[in-house]
Amino acid sequence: MTLRVLIAVTHLLGAGHLTRAAALARAFAGKGHETILVSGGTPARLADLGGADLVQLPPARTIGTDFKTLLDESFRPVDATYLEERQTILLDTLRSTRPDILITELFPFGRRALAGEFMALLEAAHALNPRTLVLCSIRDILVAPAKPERIAQAHERILRHYDAVLVHGDPDLVPLEASWPMVERVRPLIRYTGYVDENEDPVPQGHKHGIVISGGSSAASLPLYRAALDAAHIIIDCPWRILIGRGVSEADFQTLQDSAPAHAVIERARPDFRALLAGAEISVSQAGYNTVVDLLRCGVRSVLVPFEAGHETEQRLRAERLKGMGLTAILPEAELSGLRLAEAIRQGLSQPASSPPVIAIDGAQQSVAIAESLVLSRPALHPIIDWSPLNAALERARDRGCPVRFWWRDDDAVAAPPALDRLLTLARRYNAGIGLAVIPRDLQASLALRLADESSAFALVHGWSHANHAPPRAKKAEFGAHRPVQTMSAEAEHALQVAHRILGAKLLPVFVPPWNRISKELIPNLPRLGFRALSTFTDRGIASPAPGLLQINTHVDPIDWRGTRSAVAPEQLLAGLAGAIERRVIGEADRDEPIGLLTHHLVHDEVIWTLSERLIAHLAERDIYFPPPDACFGMETASHLRSNGI
Repeated sequence: MTLRVLIAVTHLLGAGHLTRAAALARAFAGKGHETILVSGGTPARLADLGGADLVQLPPARTIGTDFKTLLDESFRPVDATYLEERQTILLDTLRSTRPDILITELFPFGRRALAGEFMALLEAAHALNPRTLVLCSIRDILVAPAKPERIAQAHERILRHYDAVLVHGDPDLVPLEASWPMVERVRPLIRYTGYVDENEDPVPQGHKHGIVISGGSSAASLPLYRAALDAAHIIIDCPWRILIGRGVSEADFQTLQDSAPAHAVIERARPDFRALLAGAEISVSQAGYNTVVDLLRCGVRSVLVPFEAGHETEQRLRAERLKGMGLTAILPEAELSGLRLAEAIRQGLSQPASSPPVIAIDGAQQSVAIAESLVLSRPALHPIIDWSPLNAALERARDRGCPVRFWWRDDDAVAAPPALDRLLTLARRYNAGIGLAVIPRDLQASLALRLADESSAFALVHGWSHANHAPPRAKKAEFGAHRPVQTMSAEAEHALQVAHRILGAKLLPVFVPPWNRISKELIPNLPRLGFRALSTFTDRGIASPAPGLLQINTHVDPIDWRGTRSAVAPEQLLAGLAGAIERRVIGEADRDEPIGLLTHHLVHDEVIWTLSERLIAHLAERDIYFPPPDACFGMETASHLRSNGI
């Protein structure tokens, strides 16, 4: 299997984001996948991409931690024209590549200043047919916005546009919720990969010697370098090697060199850093992602001076986790001086070296494996579908002035498991309303909480307990002609009351009999019990089977219930839809009844999920959407329930 992979990253301060994205690109290319890395930050020296291609956008950067003000290479604020040029190149790359997998680095958890180009990229990816698998790539620790609405916006974008979130960390060291306020709806999308190590070579072994000082690639490490030189004048009985990031200007680099004592070597960061670190008596550095991976690989004693300017919390949290495991000492940036650093180094040298913990550091390979698995779980997932029967039926209906409307019902909900999250995320992704036929006896409060924020999802009453009361060898039914009408009426009324007590305004007084079978004698009683509508499965005979009762049924089901219990063949599903449309065109069915899609999220496998999504996406491409069920049934929920004393 050869996949096309597009990775989009923009680093604004240091190069850590780019380094990690490049490691992912290298890993995908190493598995034979056609990989393109699109970088929107300042051009940086990268290790061999291993066959992946690099596309450089007009670069954006920042000064310090002012991530709101984007600058070009000449430190001039970027304008709309500049951003439009970036976006054009990005979208052209997507369209020419037509990737199977799109990975956005950090967005939507960060890079809000570039939200316009990222959202355009996501929308374009979703418009491809077949739709691109979309993943988000984030480091182990994030910086959560201070404003709750921004966190909510990030979650909304994840749920609407992404299939999974690759967290490049190990929850045994630091779980994502330690830095980001996780919500249950997003949790099913989280995939921990382990830490991404940009250098997969074995760690060199050798005699320990000297003190190694390192910083990130930006000028943010200048205070650390200056304090290290002051400390080198205090600790004179040990060699020092101070590695300066390439984001430090040549003038500052020269100043550092000029003030170094004879036993301290000042030089630019080197590609053999891992070997230098492995041979160090002690390391002093900030607590960036890649640096910590280096420390975990080498098992060297360390002092961490986490970067905390601009209220940054990422590095301090990571450092605290390592300190809690006995792996490092911390010198807060606010207390940094030559004297304090010398004291911390002496204290560290007096301690025995600790064995590094067993932390997953094969994140690049695991990311590839996770992505491949997600794709493989989709062709039975992505068969070639001939949409022409459906398209032709829609065109005939249009030409003959027959309006065709759709609605969506999903049966058997009782709680809010991951499958329901997936269903509602799918609906939201395509602006689709959905009616959840819920089983009142088994309802849990989690379902009410989950539906509270879903403006286009409502509950319907799915019988009482979904129990079969039909005699042996008869078709299953809970409200069939096998029980007294009075008994069934009392049970249906109780079901409505229980469901409303739990779900409140999210409940529509619509009765959905289990197995879509209902006694003809019970139907006239439904309005008296508080119901205003009925829904089964087939073309309705008349719109109102009883005074005050509207009937809107479902007509197509993607599940092969009598065979594989996976998805029906796509051509069978499309034939069912085309037939329902044709019956309305020629007058065999009521034109005013919307065509109902019926799903059962609790039993969907990946093939059913994918076929359902491809159908919904195809209709959306033709500007055909599923309206909210309250609109389908013409109901103002609260007023209808109050009018019946519920």
